[in-house]
Amino acid sequence: MDSQTSQPSQASPSPHTFQVDLRGLVDLLSHHLYSSPKVYLRELLQNAVDAITARRAEQPDAPATVRLYAEGGTLRVEDSGVGLTESDVHSLLATIGRSSKRNDGLESARSDFLGQFGIGLLACFVVAERIRVVSRSARTPDAAPVEWTAADDGSYTVRTLPQEARTEPGTTVHLVARAGAGEWLSKERVRSLARDFGALLPYDVRVGDEPIADLPAPWDRPYPSPAGRRVALARHCHDLFGFTPLDSIDLDVPVAGIRGVAYVLPSAVSPAQRASHRVHLKGMLLTERAEQLLPDWAFFVRCVLDTDSLRPTASRESLYEDETLAAVREALGERIRSWLTGLAAGDPERLAAFLSVHHLGVKSLARHDAEMLRTMLPWLPFETTDGRLSLEEFAQRHPVVHFTRTVEEYRQVAAIASAQGVGVVNGGYTYDSELIEALPAVRPGTAVSELDADTVTAHLDTVDPAEELALAGFLAAARARLDPLNCDVVLRAFHPLSVPALHLDDRSARHEQARAEAEEQADDLWAGILGSLRGSAPRARLVLNHLNPLIRRISSLGDPDLIGTATESLYGQALLMAQRPLRPADSALLNRAFIGLLEWATHTDTGKDDRR
Repeated sequence: MDSQTSQPSQASPSPHTFQVDLRGLVDLLSHHLYSSPKVYLRELLQNAVDAITARRAEQPDAPATVRLYAEGGTLRVEDSGVGLTESDVHSLLATIGRSSKRNDGLESARSDFLGQFGIGLLACFVVAERIRVVSRSARTPDAAPVEWTAADDGSYTVRTLPQEARTEPGTTVHLVARAGAGEWLSKERVRSLARDFGALLPYDVRVGDEPIADLPAPWDRPYPSPAGRRVALARHCHDLFGFTPLDSIDLDVPVAGIRGVAYVLPSAVSPAQRASHRVHLKGMLLTERAEQLLPDWAFFVRCVLDTDSLRPTASRESLYEDETLAAVREALGERIRSWLTGLAAGDPERLAAFLSVHHLGVKSLARHDAEMLRTMLPWLPFETTDGRLSLEEFAQRHPVVHFTRTVEEYRQVAAIASAQGVGVVNGGYTYDSELIEALPAVRPGTAVSELDADTVTAHLDTVDPAEELALAGFLAAARARLDPLNCDVVLRAFHPLSVPALHLDDRSARHEQARAEAEEQADDLWAGILGSLRGSAPRARLVLNHLNPLIRRISSLGDPDLIGTATESLYGQALLMAQRPLRPADSALLNRAFIGLLEWATHTDTGKDDRR
């Protein structure tokens, strides 16, 4: 190498070809490129279909048949395609990766073909130890049939055969199973794989005498009525995906060469779950796990479609992410969007059934799409103090749409706010608060306001000043007991009478409370840092209901310790009623208050017994 570099005037060395270790390449294909050995049959079908397509490009009336015969660990695949001459065999089968579609002026028709002939045969070595190809050319009728035989060690032979070896144009591929792979060449497995891969192929494909293709596709067949079509597609979905759909959506995008159907799942799924779809390329199943076919928000459907425009990856088991796929994804998303708007306009019962299961998906779409929000607004359900309503219905009932950002905040105030005539929407579920805040944009004039503790307290009736002054001692004892918990005590009169106390706070109060607790447990340095972050947020408050008989009895107690114990009990009960998660300090308080009340009751009873 050094001598060649130092003497540039010498003639360049003659080129060498790479030596391919076929066993290593087969191992690479089977363990890294292809997901399963089953793809060998798809490659054989692709080669046969491409050969027929090439012949029909020149002879439109040529037969279009593919026959598969499996028996005793062998497989024979016959097609009526364009066939090969001896020269074709050397150039196509002896050169890995050469595509027959690039030769003989067929470059312009490449979009009609599925795969590469050489690579397709090479994939058969995943299950076969020997491949034998017998072919006769349709382009050169006088040429003798030719035989190509290859072993998995990379060796091959080519020879011409007598004219009677194959009288008609076309190709026959013979496979002999490698050790341990005989099951892949069994008749049952070949039939199953052929049906899976080739159900939508446009030619006469049979395993023995049994037809494989099932044309026209279910979404293209004529049906006596729309209801009959829905039933037939539901049956197809159950056979294909294992579930009976809520509905089916036609996916017809002629400009992208796409025909198919989307099936709506009958049960809710997580938006984070990646949906898998079945994609056929010119009738041949490309993948049943296409994940990037639809927009992320359309996680509530499963699709099956046929396309002639999308580009497969090298393994031909998934789709190549490019501009075409992005455009198709947008177009299919628009079809699903149109289906939703169509239901809203003309079939409210089916829409209600869909939203009862998949409202989350529609909310995900609506928060980014004002037109979809405007269309779906009368139908999207929200949890409110008036029951499950749409925002449109709720806004018609209440001049201000109050909402909470968390489920806990909603639980705190729902019952009380409803009794005071204050309407509240629970914005704590996924996407809900964003949609509520977007409401004025699609419903001009609507007032939307986040509900906080001050707003709720302001809607509760104040107690007569003279009565509150008379209870000053009681309130002072109650406030002293809850002060270490950063909670104030407020006296108000409100309905329902059965609620003795209401715990109110907001996020800023909870943040300040968490900061204070962390400061107490931190070392001096960290405590100083947390102390510098001390905010001026309002503290949580325990609102006592002056109308409640229990509160009236407690307020008449004269023992400060008993008042404190009773206040702690009311505080704990209010937390439990709001379904708030309890902090360690809250749990300790509940335990202390419970024991205190038991001791007081026991002591009182004992005193009564002694007096007797």
